[in-house]
Amino acid sequence: MHKQLKNDLIHLSSLLEQTKQASEPYLNEINERPPATVFSKKENLEISHEGLGAAKTLDLFLERYGNHMPASNGPRFWGLVTGGTTPASLMGDWLTSVYDLNLSHAANSVAPNIEMETIHMLRQLFGLSENFSGAFTSGATMSNFAGLAMAREWVGRQFNKNISQEGLHTIAPIKVLSSEAHSSSFKALAMLGIGRGNMKVISKLNGNREAMNISALKIALAELKGEPCIVIANAGTVNTVDFDDLQEISQLKSEFKFWLHVDAAFGGFAACSPKYAHLLNGINSADSITIDAHKWLNVPYDSAMIFTKHRDLQISVFQNSGAYLGEIAEPVDFIHLAPENSRRMRALPAWFSLNAYGLAGYQDIVERNCLMAQKLGEMIEASNMFHLVAPVRLNVACFTLNGDLNAERVKTFLTRLRDDGRVFMTPTVYQGVPAIRAAFSNWRTEEADLDIAWQAMTECYK
Repeated sequence: MHKQLKNDLIHLSSLLEQTKQASEPYLNEINERPPATVFSKKENLEISHEGLGAAKTLDLFLERYGNHMPASNGPRFWGLVTGGTTPASLMGDWLTSVYDLNLSHAANSVAPNIEMETIHMLRQLFGLSENFSGAFTSGATMSNFAGLAMAREWVGRQFNKNISQEGLHTIAPIKVLSSEAHSSSFKALAMLGIGRGNMKVISKLNGNREAMNISALKIALAELKGEPCIVIANAGTVNTVDFDDLQEISQLKSEFKFWLHVDAAFGGFAACSPKYAHLLNGINSADSITIDAHKWLNVPYDSAMIFTKHRDLQISVFQNSGAYLGEIAEPVDFIHLAPENSRRMRALPAWFSLNAYGLAGYQDIVERNCLMAQKLGEMIEASNMFHLVAPVRLNVACFTLNGDLNAERVKTFLTRLRDDGRVFMTPTVYQGVPAIRAAFSNWRTEEADLDIAWQAMTECYK
């Protein structure tokens, strides 16, 4: 055995303790660290011949990178809908790496029970019926990809074609209908060969809305004259967290042939609160659902789930036919249920967090984040520096600057705010207006963080 490997194996316990000690300053200082920093390119290191050993490599990492890491999983990173890492999920993630199991193959360990059990608890958290099976993916993009891959297969079956076997060329171009689809859905359409250009944009409701106009959807479906298609509905748009009326869309399934894919990447967590659960009425009529775990579940990257009622189509699309894998049997190996062949035990951090904090814990996180967004919205409305461009519906405040407005001015303000180091937000465009998103989804965020952020916002405004 190579001398550095042998030495590190002998001192593994000490190395893990050193790693824990190196982690503690970051975790203890997360409230004081800047949530984002400017990128500064470094010259690449050259690989050494003999290696440094793990202890010296840890020192090198801390000096070169670790001491400069931003607190993007802290309480004032509001630029993306990104949660943090709950204490329990950090424990689960550490153990995931300790065990280092490839969870694709179900027959050789107890581990598949963890994912099946976690999916069961998540169904309860989200109010999904037992008709839905689920599997973990790397993120919302891959979850949307999986859902739309099954949708593609379903459309083919309406023409008595097996797309996964015969190819997409055997049927006419697949039509996709949506009003405010996330960019990851367009990416998935490109990867699946359906094509970004085959997305027909359905008009939205009037006023400050991003939700689909159901009358316009019905007209678009009627124009297809019975041709099957895919409808992508939003349970929470990224700019203003608007929800399509899932109940009304579901009712159209009795009249028209379409696969309903619901992108509920973070809006699905509205189910955690009695105040907001009604926004998801009708979701159980979906054929596939995307929900992102490293958003409001507050588990580490990378983690999301795909839920579907169509296990047969799921296996048809994702089955792996390698002879060394054997026949498909129950429980179905995860290798046959999602795009990846190799997959880490992503369910374990979620299992830890769900068991540690339960329904009440997640209700608290969701309602506290929503309250912070609402309070920020009230502060903006009372201000002469900023104004809301849309109502605060859930956990995102979408606003812009008062005065002469252009994208460059918004960019300058956000750069100044990032470099100030107290809060981080990202730009967007809402109904043609350069705007800013403040997204609340971190379990640590409290009212004191709102006060710190507001002071930074007012001081950085010019």
